[in-house]
Amino acid sequence: MSTAAPEPAAQASAAEPSLLRQAFNVPNMLSLLRLAGVPVFLWLLLGPEEDGWALALLVFSALTDWLDGKLARWLNQMSRLGQLLDPAADRLYILATLIAFLVRDIIPWWVVVPLVLREAVLGVCVVVLRRRGFAPPEVTYIGKGATFVLMYAFPFLLLAQGGSDVAAVARPIGYAFTIWGAVLYVWSGVLYVVQARNALRGVAAQEE
Repeated sequence: MSTAAPEPAAQASAAEPSLLRQAFNVPNMLSLLRLAGVPVFLWLLLGPEEDGWALALLVFSALTDWLDGKLARWLNQMSRLGQLLDPAADRLYILATLIAFLVRDIIPWWVVVPLVLREAVLGVCVVVLRRRGFAPPEVTYIGKGATFVLMYAFPFLLLAQGGSDVAAVARPIGYAFTIWGAVLYVWSGVLYVVQARNALRGVAAQEE
């Protein structure tokens, strides 16, 4: 995590395209498409309860999450906007799914609360870091892995609804992925908090 102050706007604009131009590259358009799908996903789950379409949208989101990172590297279109959009889309899908599943009694509150608190704590950390001139904590492999595990868990939890043979098979798989993903997700949050604390301590030591 760098302690350098943000670059002036003129230098930043010379270093990379404007945010508007970044939004129209292929990886970022996929991320924006994923973001646009969040309210649709919530409506499908909580309105008509069209679990099949919600499942299809969730799978599409997971595929585009993998694809936009690959395309950004293949096409050399990695950008500051993409670094913000990709984790934002992941977090919004996770939060939207947790809220919908809680409302529908698919998962209990004691699973949802730690994951939501993790996001709240990280949000506070990001605000504090920005005020001290730091960039947000970089996404770690544990954090990315936790997101992938949860995104695998949610489709299985949807398939587990009902009394069919498919539901019977999907139920233990979905619960296993949920527990594994939740533990990794909370642990990655702890690592981000430690990273932020160490950075802020370093600045405090320099100021003494």
